[in-house]
Amino acid sequence: MTDTSIPPFHLAFPVNDLAAARAFYGGLLGCPEGRSSEAWIDFDLYGHQIVAHLAPAETAIAATGAVDGKNVPVRHFGVVLSMAQWQALAERLKAAQVKFVIEPYIRFKGEPGEQATMFFCDPSGNALEFKAFKDLKQLFAK
Repeated sequence: MTDTSIPPFHLAFPVNDLAAARAFYGGLLGCPEGRSSEAWIDFDLYGHQIVAHLAPAETAIAATGAVDGKNVPVRHFGVVLSMAQWQALAERLKAAQVKFVIEPYIRFKGEPGEQATMFFCDPSGNALEFKAFKDLKQLFAK
């Protein structure tokens, strides 16, 4: 899963239950597990190191902001996937009956930066966005 063509990103985030985080990130999302302790777990999220830290007091539902008429969680993270990977993940999440914050859909259809996106939360309320671009060269298109 690791892609060394770009430097791996590191993100540490709070969870309220490590077993639930392991099932969600390792099981549902398919992230290989790295090192762990009784207080944290490393996961490989498409070549990026994310670390779930047991910190129940730090977990909370993220505030939202209006984007395209939708309430987008302000604090969120995720990965830009290929369209095929994004579609497969969306189907896997639907099959697992994951509750979406924002259902999978296409933004900016027919415009620069056309992209597929979806938002959902992990068991601790951390918001995730996974997206895919029709043309990845337009990742930062205006």
